Amino acid sequence: MVGMVEQSLWMQKVAADPGHSDWYIERFRSMARDGKDLVGEARLVDAMVVRGARILDAGCGAGRVGGYLATIGHRVVGVDVDPALIAAAEHDYPGPQWLVGDLAELDLPARGVAEPFDVIVSAGNVMAFLAPSTRGRVLERLRAHVADAGRAVIGFGAGRDYAFAEFLDHAAAAGFAPDVLLSTWDLRAFTDDSDFLVAILRPA
Repeated sequence: MVGMVEQSLWMQKVAADPGHSDWYIERFRSMARDGKDLVGEARLVDAMVVRGARILDAGCGAGRVGGYLATIGHRVVGVDVDPALIAAAEHDYPGPQWLVGDLAELDLPARGVAEPFDVIVSAGNVMAFLAPSTRGRVLERLRAHVADAGRAVIGFGAGRDYAFAEFLDHAAAAGFAPDVLLSTWDLRAFTDDSDFLVAILRPA
């Protein structure tokens, strides 16, 4: 563990608006009630691994990605900095191990989660909600938790003060190399003018 780190942009939002987490939780519950497809990211991850894979949902939010992956037979651990989101995940998606934690200080073996992960998924613009000063460290902590033959799958949009090239530089410095770069979770190719990046990274 390291000392105090800069507060994430997400938790800054929560501090400024204490109802923000509840709004976010209800937004996705409402979409689920309306029959919206909320598991596109999870389908991509599922296609990458055999049933029963070890999956870390990094920045799991209220659990929609990791929760679905658990229902189809994977062993899921979810981590998020927001206790309200973790409480919602525990309520809506029982089964996975949901943990409150800062990704910049991620040390799951110290919390009794010792095995490396076959896949780490970080969906929902998590990287853009990190404090800028912690982005590289978060990628280093994810690299420390992925199996040698594993992958990290990270998606976020443009226009969020984190250039895709800067992210890829941080990933390389953390010990990752790109396997595949996509512009959507439904496998469309990444191009120079893409406004979203889904990076499938392997340990270098």
